[in-house]
Amino acid sequence: MSTEPARRWSRRSDARPDEILDAALEEFEAAGFDSARMEDVARRAGISKAGVYLYFDSKEALLKALIRREITPVAARVEVLAKAGEADPAVALKRISGVALLLLAQPRIFAIPRLVISISQRFPDIAALYRTEVLDRLRAALTGLIRSGIALGQFRADIDPELAIRTIAGPIMFEALWRNVLSGAPAIADPVEFARRHIDYVLHGIAALRP
Repeated sequence: MSTEPARRWSRRSDARPDEILDAALEEFEAAGFDSARMEDVARRAGISKAGVYLYFDSKEALLKALIRREITPVAARVEVLAKAGEADPAVALKRISGVALLLLAQPRIFAIPRLVISISQRFPDIAALYRTEVLDRLRAALTGLIRSGIALGQFRADIDPELAIRTIAGPIMFEALWRNVLSGAPAIADPVEFARRHIDYVLHGIAALRP
């Protein structure tokens, strides 16, 4: 007896969660998180509402899964880049900033933090998840790089690492907001070049003073 139909069903079943999450993101963007309905997510995914509930029991569960699929891996990637760049934090910060802006320039990626910000007051558990799985990890990785730079004499000893990473992250988030939400023309079309110049400006502000 052939097992091919069973294998096809298994492959299809394995793909279902991602198909549902893709549909959920489309629906959240089109209708807004509060107005989106599970049946509309199901319609976009081409399955029944019961099929959605087989994998996700609520809209909140869908958004949490989207965070873990789309954004948590970004935090993990930054952790790896930061660890690998401890010997030369200045270069590592340029590389990380370029990666961050490239990703945030993608509407699908930026849609997740935009959704989280829009509902954070009404859904504190989602905000807490985003903070724990994304922002806290990014802060730890980047402040670690700043401290390494101070120890190596690349950066001034009197800077506050927490303030330094906010100085780095703020313009990147503004540029992503400008491009993806406000439809503004980018200051520099190439995200990598934007990040290179931005970090160059910042590093001149925190560079160790030389005799």
